[in-house]
Amino acid sequence: MRSTKYYFIFSWIASFFWPFQSCAKKSQEHPNLVFIMADQWRGTALGYLDVEPVITPNLDRLAAEGVAFENAVSSYPVSSPARGMLMTGQYPVSSKVIGNCNSENAPYGVELPVEARCWSDVLKDQGYSLGYIGKWHLDAPYFPYVDTYNNRGKVAWNEWCPKERRHGFDYWIAYGTYDNHLKPMYWNRDAGRDDFYYVNQWGPEYETDRAIEYLRNKDGCREEGRPFALVVSINPPHTGYELVPEKYKTLYKDLDIEKWCQRPDIPKKGNSNGDFYRNSVKDYYACMTGVDEQIGRIVETLKQEGLWENTIVVFTSDHGDCMGMHGVIGKDIYYEEAMRIPMIVTWPARIKPRRDADSRIALADLYPTLLSLMGYKSVIPLQVETFDLSERIISGNGFQPDFQPYYRIEPARSTNGWRGLRGKRYTFAIKVENGTITETVLFDRSDDPYELKNIVTENPDLELKFKKLLRKWLDRTNDSFAMFLD
Repeated sequence: MRSTKYYFIFSWIASFFWPFQSCAKKSQEHPNLVFIMADQWRGTALGYLDVEPVITPNLDRLAAEGVAFENAVSSYPVSSPARGMLMTGQYPVSSKVIGNCNSENAPYGVELPVEARCWSDVLKDQGYSLGYIGKWHLDAPYFPYVDTYNNRGKVAWNEWCPKERRHGFDYWIAYGTYDNHLKPMYWNRDAGRDDFYYVNQWGPEYETDRAIEYLRNKDGCREEGRPFALVVSINPPHTGYELVPEKYKTLYKDLDIEKWCQRPDIPKKGNSNGDFYRNSVKDYYACMTGVDEQIGRIVETLKQEGLWENTIVVFTSDHGDCMGMHGVIGKDIYYEEAMRIPMIVTWPARIKPRRDADSRIALADLYPTLLSLMGYKSVIPLQVETFDLSERIISGNGFQPDFQPYYRIEPARSTNGWRGLRGKRYTFAIKVENGTITETVLFDRSDDPYELKNIVTENPDLELKFKKLLRKWLDRTNDSFAMFLD
């Protein structure tokens, strides 16, 4: 009888709390999202690919647990434009972020518009808690410039993001752009423009500490019971490669760099670009290994907190890095080293692990793709121009575009610059200056994987074909560059 009595008592208690349990369960029908983006991470620099001698055990494990896209690109391989496309799902002419956000481009309105309908705005309206940690780089600096080292030269780079420009992100520990990785600076959620602070800690470690607090909901930093979306935007391995803790540098001290510099697209020793590569690549890898360790910490926290199964985790980059390859320091060019990016998507509850070398997915396609995966296909804004590839993530089949676009735009005259298409086999791009086509490139990446030979002159039929395809694409996206392709 005593056991029967307790049974009814516990049943009564359970029935009392059942409505609250049902509400909590209902609020988690949609997955959480953890979006990790490292800056300037070349697509082939992952240990499991066995292309470059970089140590990334945690990312290798993550790739084995989800879909690892090996043909992903950044369509405009520069920080602000890439981020603008990602946030808006629009190509640069529509997103308005047609160059890097700095004082030089500010007169041309180069920044994320406050009225833009970002994917974060969509999730906010669906009841998500939203957090942003790290590099933002989507606000134009204005005078008097914030007093940081990278605002004291000819061009000012860094700027505060006020609350009304954060597009739904309520938890905020971020900065515009700042490359002193060993003493980074941040604005927190309630800081004013002059209330930034410095941290004596490597940026990725500090940002991961804050991300872990967010996942554990320390001090109620997100609303309990709601699904959440957290962006962790890490600056390394961006330039400032050497600004990385020694423990990661030590891992590469015995690496025979010359052995790995036999690729024909790496200039010879003694060439300034070739020497830059040799002097930088060990630290570049050290940054990657350090970031990899932080990603492992985030994934482990998700598992410890019981969040792993129903959380979509994305790892990617805004663009790659030539680092002297092809005689180019940096990015902002059509070569694979600049355009190709890592992209790993995991969701244990729904995604079966596989490596995908075929899908032509671009960074900006993640806007509609993730919203569809999360159950919000019906509320994707009509102005989104990029492609929903959610079916390819789930099944490996379904729609994919024939080409990934390429952009490089001069903000002072937006019809100056480059437009191009990257297909399964070919990369094609055209440069226009003051209304005239001044350069055309065509690479056959199948026969010429290092893109050493421009074959456009001896292939006029291919050139004409790609011109027509590019013209069609530019017309579709209301890009006035199209007028020069007649």
